[in-house]
Amino acid sequence: MQNSDLLPSLLFKINQNQFVLEAAIMELTLWLERLGSGEVGCDVRRALETIRKTKSSST
Repeated sequence: MQNSDLLPSLLFKINQNQFVLEAAIMELTLWLERLGSGEVGCDVRRALETIRKTKSSST
């Protein structure tokens, strides 16, 4: 199998991992907000939104 054949599969897996990591980070953010760390939660949400915007503009 050529390396060029592996690229789509690798990119798909990276994309899947990004979604999973985003979900995990959001769960931690919700937990922090419930504990009263609203400012940290807001910062994390802004960072995740930046990632989403960057990702959607590159597709």
